[in-house]
Amino acid sequence: MAKQSGLGDNGYVAGYDLSGDIAALTRVGGGPAALEVTGIDKYAFERIGGLRTGEIAFNVWFNKAAGQSHLALRGLPTADVHVMYCRGTTLGKPAACLVSKQINYDWARGNDGSLQGVIQALSNGYGLSWGRLLTAGKRTDTGATNGSSIDDAASSAFGLAAFLQVFSFVGTDATVKIQESSDNGGADPWADVVGGGFTQINAGNPAPLTQRIVTSLTLAVERYVRVITITTGGFTSLVFAVAVARHDTAIGY
Repeated sequence: MAKQSGLGDNGYVAGYDLSGDIAALTRVGGGPAALEVTGIDKYAFERIGGLRTGEIAFNVWFNKAAGQSHLALRGLPTADVHVMYCRGTTLGKPAACLVSKQINYDWARGNDGSLQGVIQALSNGYGLSWGRLLTAGKRTDTGATNGSSIDDAASSAFGLAAFLQVFSFVGTDATVKIQESSDNGGADPWADVVGGGFTQINAGNPAPLTQRIVTSLTLAVERYVRVITITTGGFTSLVFAVAVARHDTAIGY
């Protein structure tokens, strides 16, 4: 794989596409805290993994238009804020996902007249998850749709976490689900991933909205996965994005 730039990236916060307002990502990171457990008989530090953490920090331009940065970020909500950084918007591209608390909403005006905000989102309950896009950035479905698949090269045995951002919805109801197959739907038909369905989107659960789901941590997930939408009452427009992070090893939440 060739080296890549950061051109063509997207950033989604709490069901808002802020890609056009984000000026720079200053940190996308996380991992377990390093706990020092050095014995007196050692000549170097010993460390083991502790609590997981994560952070996505970014700068934004001031934009008070509907659905843009000021409306999305000014409230400093006490509830969890879901953030998704997309390294490109092609199906299968890497995506960093974070269930977080928005810590601040700080602004500075430069001598040149520029007005730029600094936003820090710190993980809450879970660490940063690096996964892959199951949609090509934002996807628009106008009815029940079977999406294209991604190939993860092999099955996995420790379940997955998935992240949904819904930007807009018109209709009665829609449900976003993850499906799997060992051969891309050939001899092995597509089937729902157990625990891979998001909460139904409807008048009582409208856009913008976000959700994180996690399957059983001992679930075997087949090589190919895709996202589908289904409906019982119909819909005419659903704009959303999904990223999925397979667990490569046993993990605990």
